[in-house]
Amino acid sequence: MAHARGGAVGVASASFYEPLGGDRYRSTEHTVGPWDDRSQHGGPPSALLARALEHHGGDWEATVTRMSVDILGPVPVADVGIRTRVLRPGRSVELLEAELDSGGRTVMRATAWRIRRDELALPPLPGSGGGPGEDPVPAFPEEPSPAGPGWGGRYLSALEWRPVEGRPFEPGPATIWARLRHPLVAGEEPSGLQRLMAVADSGNGVSSVLPIDRWLFVNTDLTVHLLAVPAGEWVCLHARTTIDPAGFGLAASRLFDRDRLVGRGAQTLYVARR
Repeated sequence: MAHARGGAVGVASASFYEPLGGDRYRSTEHTVGPWDDRSQHGGPPSALLARALEHHGGDWEATVTRMSVDILGPVPVADVGIRTRVLRPGRSVELLEAELDSGGRTVMRATAWRIRRDELALPPLPGSGGGPGEDPVPAFPEEPSPAGPGWGGRYLSALEWRPVEGRPFEPGPATIWARLRHPLVAGEEPSGLQRLMAVADSGNGVSSVLPIDRWLFVNTDLTVHLLAVPAGEWVCLHARTTIDPAGFGLAASRLFDRDRLVGRGAQTLYVARR
């Protein structure tokens, strides 16, 4: 494996990021994506931004209900910093922003709506999703599947994958379970949202329709709407990619934990020949 540049760890690490103090982190080899050994996969930094948004102080307990990430450029495998702020304060609903910086430039920006957490005594809600026959949870393979062509190293090896239908980097829609093998940040247990964002950015790879060795289908963004608070280690990604000859596409996904549908994701794709 090539050593990561810009101060990242070049030996096996126990987490995706190592805290450097304040709001700065060292990216490890587990963040490296499939396009370039010098650049991170979008999942780990999206999860790191989710962590920053969850940790941003507030006067009331809240749940992040929608998170949108814009990828402003390649995220180097290097030391990164995060800053957060409130864009729209409120007593029950707030809009937050988090930015990820590296090498003196902003490489990712995220916004998130958070809503005051409550315990509501709701009546039955037919047709709201997640009920019998509505978005059933995909089967969970009890045994790991062997890695297929194109698998190896870094982010792909830092997660455990269990395909249900289709296979990553093979054409067509696909369903796959995944969980992090390492903490997002050293010494911490990732939240459900952090685990979800780490996997959700893989929709375009899981459901690719073009050969990765001849085509680029890089996402410019990731938006996840939550239907429920994710729980547990495992996230299931059911994804489908569509591509237009004009040079763009969309990877749409449904996201599950072991019990229910918890979110829906979308990625805009830039498509081009390598």
